[in-house]
Amino acid sequence: MNLELRKLSVNERLQKLVAEGIISQEQADLLGKEGPLSIEAANKMVENVVGTHPLPFALATNFKINGKDYLIPMAIEEPSVVAGACNAAKLALPAGFTASADEPVMIGQIQLVQVPKPEDAAKKIIAARKEIIAQANSCDPVLVKMGGGCKDVEARVLDSPRGKMVVVHLLVDVRDAMGANAVNTMAESITPKLEEISGGKARLRILSNLAVKRLARAKAVWTKKALEESLAGKGVELKGDEIVDAILDAWAFAAADPFRAATHNKGIMNGVDAVVVATGNDWRAVEAGAHAFASINGKYSPLTKYSKNADGDLVGEIELPIAVGLVGGATKTHPTAQIAVKILGVKTAKELAQVIAAVGLAQNFAAIRALATEGIQRGHMSLHAHNLAVAAGAKGAQAEKIAAQMIAEKKVNAQRAKELLLEVK
Repeated sequence: MNLELRKLSVNERLQKLVAEGIISQEQADLLGKEGPLSIEAANKMVENVVGTHPLPFALATNFKINGKDYLIPMAIEEPSVVAGACNAAKLALPAGFTASADEPVMIGQIQLVQVPKPEDAAKKIIAARKEIIAQANSCDPVLVKMGGGCKDVEARVLDSPRGKMVVVHLLVDVRDAMGANAVNTMAESITPKLEEISGGKARLRILSNLAVKRLARAKAVWTKKALEESLAGKGVELKGDEIVDAILDAWAFAAADPFRAATHNKGIMNGVDAVVVATGNDWRAVEAGAHAFASINGKYSPLTKYSKNADGDLVGEIELPIAVGLVGGATKTHPTAQIAVKILGVKTAKELAQVIAAVGLAQNFAAIRALATEGIQRGHMSLHAHNLAVAAGAKGAQAEKIAAQMIAEKKVNAQRAKELLLEVK
């Protein structure tokens, strides 16, 4: 269907969809309803806006990171994620998480092709690094004044299906920004100089989302005693040391098998993405960087690792690239994102990255603890059952009753929810 929407107002777009029979007037009214992100603001952010698409905005509690207590906003629709993060953080108390993050250095790539002598060109580019850095920094004197800017230049020769190419990396400290615009501008600005030095032709000039210079890490210890007590009364008869071993076996599965590692890392990103989205950052960039980093050694691997300390307690660690910012983009234009940042109380992009890493570790721990002990469906399905009951039309106590019945029957599906609603009515 060829619909020309770009030049229409939001209301005109909605009415066109109604006229074409794509949506009903009731649905158009719902889409056009004002929320925290106004229709006017949304229309300035992307093209062809017809409404906004809210997600549940929740708060994860119990997080202590580097000795500081945090209330962490999470925007996500998946059941049990927020509950899992809260529970994992609670079990890590009183010590909580320790976290660190690298300086916010992003990589800008400039691709040079048709270079007569690629290896010689790479050497010449490195020899001219001071001049290249100075030219790049002339693009953003404000960033330089704040302590950021281009810090170094790298050059390497790649063999590709179309022959050898020279790839130049600008290493740019972007301070409290995600950094894409600043890095891309610098990459564009030095392109003529690089073509002159190399004798080649520039093609792509763009930031890389594999932010290996901008890693964040978090670590926590879950004691055998806390693990054992957490399962008391849940019908799981496991001692603390048995739970530790079960979790270590679950992690070892992910370390050995990329099929399991993919789902293992997806659980991490449940937590990571929820905070990234809530704060108005680019979750696609963070996802891309995380999964590329998981494969950086030639095999797709888990982003976390678990071990046993001298006391036999469980030690969890995570490391992944987290390129997020507090200035620019939706973080400054989306009203809910601004509220999220205020609730968090973070002052720098590095601090935000540390928080996100801790949430990712907590989420992963919660998932594999459930998988290795009581089963992932126990908590997940109770929330899922309630959602199905509500979707069927149940309200309040009705929804609770129908959800409980489906769980008891072990028949948690949309059809059964509708049948039970008719019985209740």
